[in-house]
Amino acid sequence: MSNTAKQTLTIDEMMALVKQNLQTGVGKKVPHDSAAMQVSGEAQYIDDRLEFPNQLHLYARQSERAHARITKLDVSPCYDFEGVTLAITAKDVPGQLDIGPILAGDPLLADGKVEYVGQVVLAVAAKDLVTARKAAMAAIIEYEDLPAILSVEEALEKKHFVTESHTQQRGDSAAGLASAKHVIEGSLHIGGQEHFYLETQVSSVVPTEDGGMMVFTSSQHPTEIQKLVASVLGVPMHKVVTDMRRMGGGFGGKETQAAAPACLAAVVARLTGRPTKMRLPRVEDMMMTGKRHPFYNQYKIGFDDTGRIQASEIIVAGNCGYSPDLSSSIVDRAMFHSDNAYYLGDATVVGHRCKTHTASNTAYRGFGGPQGMMTIEHVIDEIASHLGKDPLEIRKVNFYGIDERNVTHYHQPVEHNIIHEMVEELEESSEYARRRDEIKAYNAQSPILKKGIAMTPVKFGISFTASFLNQGGALVHVYTDGSIHLNHGGTEMGQGLNIKVAQIVAEEFQVDIDRIQITATNTDKVPNTSPTAASSGTDINGKAAQNAAITIKNRLIEWAAGHFQVTPEEVVFKNNFVTIRDQIMSFPEFIELAYFNQISLSSTGFYRTPKIFYDHATGSGSPFYYFAYGAACSEVLIDTLTGEYKILRADILHDVGDSLNPAIDIGQVEGAFVQGVGWLTTEELVWNDKGRLMTTGPAGYKIPAVADMPIDFRTKLVENRKNPEDTVFHSKAVGEPPFMLGISVWCALKDAIASVSDYQTYPHIDSPATPERVLWAVEQMHEWVEKNEATAGDV
Repeated sequence: MSNTAKQTLTIDEMMALVKQNLQTGVGKKVPHDSAAMQVSGEAQYIDDRLEFPNQLHLYARQSERAHARITKLDVSPCYDFEGVTLAITAKDVPGQLDIGPILAGDPLLADGKVEYVGQVVLAVAAKDLVTARKAAMAAIIEYEDLPAILSVEEALEKKHFVTESHTQQRGDSAAGLASAKHVIEGSLHIGGQEHFYLETQVSSVVPTEDGGMMVFTSSQHPTEIQKLVASVLGVPMHKVVTDMRRMGGGFGGKETQAAAPACLAAVVARLTGRPTKMRLPRVEDMMMTGKRHPFYNQYKIGFDDTGRIQASEIIVAGNCGYSPDLSSSIVDRAMFHSDNAYYLGDATVVGHRCKTHTASNTAYRGFGGPQGMMTIEHVIDEIASHLGKDPLEIRKVNFYGIDERNVTHYHQPVEHNIIHEMVEELEESSEYARRRDEIKAYNAQSPILKKGIAMTPVKFGISFTASFLNQGGALVHVYTDGSIHLNHGGTEMGQGLNIKVAQIVAEEFQVDIDRIQITATNTDKVPNTSPTAASSGTDINGKAAQNAAITIKNRLIEWAAGHFQVTPEEVVFKNNFVTIRDQIMSFPEFIELAYFNQISLSSTGFYRTPKIFYDHATGSGSPFYYFAYGAACSEVLIDTLTGEYKILRADILHDVGDSLNPAIDIGQVEGAFVQGVGWLTTEELVWNDKGRLMTTGPAGYKIPAVADMPIDFRTKLVENRKNPEDTVFHSKAVGEPPFMLGISVWCALKDAIASVSDYQTYPHIDSPATPERVLWAVEQMHEWVEKNEATAGDV
């Protein structure tokens, strides 16, 4: 209905509308604001922008050695190609060379030595990308090889770390292990994961008349781009403006590592005075950028006859690559989540940040949490096998309780814990017990095909572990026609952040969502933004936008109360109207009147997450504002002759508090689950013995496709459970927590493999559980059975 039409309604018609609820506010299934444009191809990404006159294209020549001194670097052959404008090396950077996000160690261009295959040595700017590539490959680079550390085990042995190790401790784990009736120990290799965002790293930079830069970038952290571009140019931050409308996927890969293309393009733009764009082709993107950290975890666990854990010693060792990047915080989070949803008894958890001569690994959905959880989930299954019990029984025995067993190994109380009731509900709705019995019966009569089932929980802490990042800002304008301009510090990477924040503002003003225009994240509108990461995009930016809207609304209420001689309580915003005692005005009429009475219709908003602290020296504190919970039950079928498998069914129950947008949230849950399954099954990264990544595209690196989805996929959000904490409309974060639900598929695969031995022994299978690894594990089971039968025959 148009504004004009609303203004011509009768009083009775307006009263009827006022009594209705807003249809596009919080809690409603509002479509993603860019969905139609993305489906039709109309949504603009950086590479879709019209090119500027005289625009240059940049290509980076990468190192071919894992660790070496550069003995010769000659870029003169680059200029033999028509259309080449400039070739740059480290010495051409006008400002700071290092672009490390927190700690130093990430030179924009290699300076005298290289530390991984794929490190940028030089960059060439030319009229087009093809010319720039040909010219860059013509440069002469000679090396003197140095010893390279390529495995996390070697880095551990040599104590080759990017930052110091860290320990968290509760009680005396050594004494607890000594007194435990049962003790198991072992280790687990956990693979990395390529982000494989559809839009590769890209930035387009335009020089401004005042010696600054306008940077259009695909980044989760516009302020960091602003800061680092200013740093490499040697100018103040106010000379650089970053604009970020949308990303074609990020998943953490564009939190820090979007900086290099932006900075390289900015350096060339400064030196040439011409607009410059850098877009990485897929192979170069995979070679140049880091992945999810591979981990090597070790464990020693003591438990009693019921399977209850009494003592734990866990070591997590992250393969950080050649530089610190965000690895310290990522390994910390792996340590924080080494318990998942379980009380570890007397516990010691140690985290090592291992330096290897590979690309610097970085943030990825879950930020180390999934790698931490993997070990304890493997341990739970191993305990169940050791005791001859159902793994779900062991899980429930070890859940955090409400007595003294509700404090983590880093000394944060686990408050508002709903994992018990969630698992109980999912156990019933998924018919776990019946299906477990049916699967055992099926496996007993099926010699080739085997089924497996597993139910696993998730307890995931929400907040940045670097506490200073838990802040955000927003800017809201209300124009005289009643339309609203919204800008906030978060970035849209397909996850639906913008539509959720718009719904929050719509709810506060009680107007339809189509009155609100969300604009690109821009550092000259909202300064000093935090990255959109740690699942906190809506928590922080939504709350900031809500605060801005409330400021304007309260200002309007105060004015209206005085202007119309009523109490503030008699000024009510409802469903596109404002009622003032016995008067009714449309929202645009009310806003126009406020403008004529010189009332400010603009406000900034700010929010900082409360109650968060962590003492790194003592390994204790409350680093998370709250926990999000989830549970998944997955059933699989494997072919023991080939190792191939299929997910037959997945039942998910996930906790998002009071959902801001159930449709968006369910999409996030399902997408995260499938991405988690990909990490643990098909997505295998392979390096050769020289440190070169061999899986540099979809031909060798297999992300999940439609055929990898569960045949029967059932997803439900926990109902009627508001977040007890004062989050925006009592919602909970949804970006990362459901990723770990994919662990249920990994555990179900192992359950199916264990059936080959009639569940008498438990397979060891590192992740990802590719068909090859599944087949090898099946062969291990056959060998165990043959050995056992031979031993029994001898007796």
